[in-house]
Amino acid sequence: MSIFEIITLLTVISALFSYINVRFFKLPTTIGLMIMAMIFTVGISISSLFTDVILNNAVGIISSIDFHDVLIDVMLSFLLFAGALHTNFTQLKVQRYPILMFATVGVLVSTFLIGTVAYYLLNYMQLPISYLQALLFGALISPTDPIAVLGILKQAGAPKKLESKIVGESLFNDGIGVVIFLTLFQLAASPDADISFGHIGFLFLEEVGGGILLGLALGYVTYLMLKSIDDYEAEVMLTLAMVMGGYLLASSLHFSGPLAMVVAGLFIGNDTRKESSMSEITERYVDKFWELLDVFINALLFVLIGLEILILSFKGNYILAGAILIPVALICRYLALLWPIQLFKKKLDFIPKTGLIMTWGGLRGGISIALALSLTTEMNRELIVAITYIIVVFSIIVQGLTVKKVLNLLKVKNE
Repeated sequence: MSIFEIITLLTVISALFSYINVRFFKLPTTIGLMIMAMIFTVGISISSLFTDVILNNAVGIISSIDFHDVLIDVMLSFLLFAGALHTNFTQLKVQRYPILMFATVGVLVSTFLIGTVAYYLLNYMQLPISYLQALLFGALISPTDPIAVLGILKQAGAPKKLESKIVGESLFNDGIGVVIFLTLFQLAASPDADISFGHIGFLFLEEVGGGILLGLALGYVTYLMLKSIDDYEAEVMLTLAMVMGGYLLASSLHFSGPLAMVVAGLFIGNDTRKESSMSEITERYVDKFWELLDVFINALLFVLIGLEILILSFKGNYILAGAILIPVALICRYLALLWPIQLFKKKLDFIPKTGLIMTWGGLRGGISIALALSLTTEMNRELIVAITYIIVVFSIIVQGLTVKKVLNLLKVKNE
């Protein structure tokens, strides 16, 4: 099938599932779409008892879609920019120091905690894995997914102060997590590569620092262009061009594209700059355009996540390992957040049980699956992809559906 035919098919499926969800199930959009896509794939698998035609065609279509490239190189730039554009910049500014700690130290600590436990656990279960491969798994499963987090938290009615921490952390730890993963990936791909602290530090600084600086530059230039005209059609196109062109530029410069898009989105979406650069009608059109694009791409993404089950390998010991690593990932996340929370707790008046809520509300999503799918066969790809998928599905469905209940149980009220 051509690219246009695949996109059309996914769009039709996503639209039908969205209709069914809104009309009958009334679940949060991302969760509802993914559950229905998974049920759909189970139905396709059952149909193979009678004829292999439908299953073979479905597997062929899904196999032809490079999930990693589609998400990392296409979808992610739009989703991160849209998320940052609609983030409460004032609250984010107040919470900037703990968010920075969560997104850097928190992700690094979580990567090593999860990777170390996974290394010993999987080898004990007769699933051989090297320590570097286990760290790769720790790196890809540690970041929370802003795409999954944003919509669900708003529906759950989380307090604004808490929402800004979780969303802000997700926006930034996503970019940091990808950088850590890519650094470890280079080491795993080239056993004789330079693994000195200076070389790793340079790679990290180049990706992160370059991404942030590029995002500021893109945001500032776009802001000046938006300020110099008053035409909502041209201004919407300018933001779209900045995201598409900026992400390509970041990739060519070996900077972090995700971080560049987050910083540019926050720069342009800042209320003060938005008011000075856009008329009221332009602001409304820009917001609605990115809101609708965000919903559309989200729908495609979570349908794709559900359909991916068709081409993954799930052996009995893989499922058991994934089930055991679900609580391991949650406990490691809680421990990784503990020190930054204690450090800023009194100064920023954190609400009670912040660590528990951030642990349960920090959902894993498509980014973890995309990174896992980018591994080579030599890096234990089949095992890591299966475990990652199990953790992500649990995170989105179980955690996503119970965030509101957890907030109520802990007696956390919206503010």
